[in-house]
Amino acid sequence: MSRYQRITDKLTAALQPTVLELRDISHTHAGHDAAGIETHFTLKVASPHFAGLTRVQQHQLVNAALADEYENGLHALAIT
Repeated sequence: MSRYQRITDKLTAALQPTVLELRDISHTHAGHDAAGIETHFTLKVASPHFAGLTRVQQHQLVNAALADEYENGLHALAIT
């Protein structure tokens, strides 16, 4: 399974998002798209779990859901 699909699945399970737009932008980062390795993404996400949370707390929820991806090669995730 691709990292893209794993991220999508993990965020869907953890956040039940109403919006989830994930883009792989690894190809725009020199040296980070070797052999198709997915390392850089942009993410637009909205979730009822974000209600009442600060932006930092929202990002913490996303990052917690993806902790194992960060440990296994995810290099950057720009979140909006």
